[in-house]
Amino acid sequence: MSGSIYLDYQATTPMAPEVFAAMEPWLKDNFWNPHSAHAGGRKAAAAVEAARAQLAALMPAGGRVIFTSGATEALNLAIKGCALPVAALATEHAAVLDCVEALGGKILPVTGRGTATRSVGVEGHVPSGASFKAQENSPVPLHHASHGPPPRAGEELLCAMLVNNEIGTIQPVPDIADAVHRAGGLLLCDAVQGFGRMVLPEGPDMIAVSAHKIHGPKGIGALWVRDGIGLSPLLHGGGQEQGLRSGTLSPALCVGFGIAAQLAAARMADDQAHVEALWSRATELFPDWTINGSERFRYKGNLNIRREGVDVARLMSECREVLFSAGSACASGSGRPSHVLRAIGLTDAQAKSSIRLGWGRYTTCDEIERAASLINAAAERQLA
Repeated sequence: MSGSIYLDYQATTPMAPEVFAAMEPWLKDNFWNPHSAHAGGRKAAAAVEAARAQLAALMPAGGRVIFTSGATEALNLAIKGCALPVAALATEHAAVLDCVEALGGKILPVTGRGTATRSVGVEGHVPSGASFKAQENSPVPLHHASHGPPPRAGEELLCAMLVNNEIGTIQPVPDIADAVHRAGGLLLCDAVQGFGRMVLPEGPDMIAVSAHKIHGPKGIGALWVRDGIGLSPLLHGGGQEQGLRSGTLSPALCVGFGIAAQLAAARMADDQAHVEALWSRATELFPDWTINGSERFRYKGNLNIRREGVDVARLMSECREVLFSAGSACASGSGRPSHVLRAIGLTDAQAKSSIRLGWGRYTTCDEIERAASLINAAAERQLA
């Protein structure tokens, strides 16, 4: 939208010009199937493998990268494919929570109303010393991964997000991984909001990522799997992607993802300094708003704030020049308050008076200032 101010980077990011340029030949002339044996197919396959190596360069050592249609498929492959009893923090993305609930797994409370050792409190941050023991009465899997042994008694998969998509809280993933491993379990990390923006931590056994959150194309994601972990496929067919994901890969999408990852690695320090400078300015511009989530343990490209008495739906209608969010894009239009904000202890009214502003590589300070002026003026009109 010409003239608009885009502040919804958690939902998606603008495609980097370098990514578009790299993809274009694979959308026009280099149309070959990467699974074909002829020269064109081999060239396309080589491009796919180069992209896989570019993603692997940002991952921990000792694992493999599996391309998927996006992070949702990657998370489903990890959760269903390992065939273990599963649990997830209540602040996880809907792609995790819905999958866990569909399997009869456990959703762990995070405000201290449940098991204290698993509480993350109002900041949405797992405290030091938290323990994660295998669930009693966990559902017994109907099958086990065909590529690995059946699960042993006490094994469990825990899902913990690196950077929360709604409140930006950064979880202590290495500490969580240590606790999970001591209990004999595995850790799946949804790193969609952190991949390419920070160095990924050691510890997870599987990591899900997405291209369009790092200035790449929509329609492609990946699952990193630690060596030695067996999975069963969700999709059956030609077995093209390491026997775990049937279907023809798109060289254009793979190339775009690879270049986006390479750019993110090269620009990580500069991008981080930029978002932190914008955070400093943005927090000065909303003095009458309360920050949701942790300020200390936070990705500074996410500002989730609330103001008592503000009708967010009306606010968004009156600030159409500013493209921002009232929460996760996946739940937009549902009318329900954010499950993340409710999980950290906010009331429905507080959650419904909250907005999420997200910025990144291509956002300017002038845009932040103009957006704040428009949003604050609209809020003041409502409250007058």
